[in-house]
Amino acid sequence: MDKRIIETTQSPAPIGPYSQAVLANHTLYISGQIALHPVTGELANQDIQAETHQVMQNLKAILLQAELTFGHVVKTTIYLTDMELFSDVNTIYAQYFEGEFPARETIAVRGLPKGVQVEISMIATVA
Repeated sequence: MDKRIIETTQSPAPIGPYSQAVLANHTLYISGQIALHPVTGELANQDIQAETHQVMQNLKAILLQAELTFGHVVKTTIYLTDMELFSDVNTIYAQYFEGEFPARETIAVRGLPKGVQVEISMIATVA
């Protein structure tokens, strides 16, 4: 198997025993990202809009490190602590894609790392 770890300082360092992303056989698996600012390490959680934008910026940085864009994303998973946030998150999320959207599910969970309200993971293909 062709496997390479993708890391960038433009996205927060992992807060546990995992990689930011793994590129395996032309598929990029990006670990769930939360709204940690990569430089300051502070949460960008003034409101759900700021939080979602930071998550998407973190994902974008990882995609760019792998020389990919949101256009390469085929699957996302969104975790929310409250489904009442769905509309706001959905509006911000949509701004990062052009044309066709990836497959996706949105899951309500009891809690997320560092008390954030949203976490998003992605799968992208190179080909």
